[in-house]
Amino acid sequence: MTPRLLHRLALLLCLLCPAAGALAQTAVPITITDVRGRAVDDAVAALVPLRGPLRARAGASAQIEQRDKQFVPAVTVVQTGTSVQFPNRDTVRHHVYSFSPAKNFEIKLYVGTPATPVVFDKPGVVVLGCNIHDHMVAWVNVVDTPWFAKSIQGKAEIAGVPTGDYELQVWHPRAPTQRGALTQRVSVAPGLAPLSVQLPY
Repeated sequence: MTPRLLHRLALLLCLLCPAAGALAQTAVPITITDVRGRAVDDAVAALVPLRGPLRARAGASAQIEQRDKQFVPAVTVVQTGTSVQFPNRDTVRHHVYSFSPAKNFEIKLYVGTPATPVVFDKPGVVVLGCNIHDHMVAWVNVVDTPWFAKSIQGKAEIAGVPTGDYELQVWHPRAPTQRGALTQRVSVAPGLAPLSVQLPY
């Protein structure tokens, strides 16, 4: 390899290094507890970048079943623009609805899977109910970011997060309506220590 070629290769590597750093991604582990220090299930953690545009994932989809006269899962988190199917696995008919400002809709009495999914096109918390079975309730947390996770036994991990500054938003169905998500600023970089969040309820 000639000295001139080596020089060009070194220059190319220098130009690529900042781009490689900008594309660095890391997993963000989070421990979520309640006011008594107990592990919390079904808490939603989302990282919203403080700078830069966000793009929805094209074709994103999810489903919330009705099974044994319950919504499964009880808590779902999706990015804005996601299509959600509501398959009825029961032998009785259900009537799914929501009056929430983030998504007002209804799927009248049906069995099986509706032909058209529901597109959740605005951020916010959507409370689901069934007009036939009053005890049925579930929540859809619609977030304006592709970086989110739901806690299991108090543990959540948001994967593939690019290096940068974010607002961490943590929400749980027990949160008072007027309180909304708990927020804090987080700087994400390789080697980030696990985050701990204690909910005030």
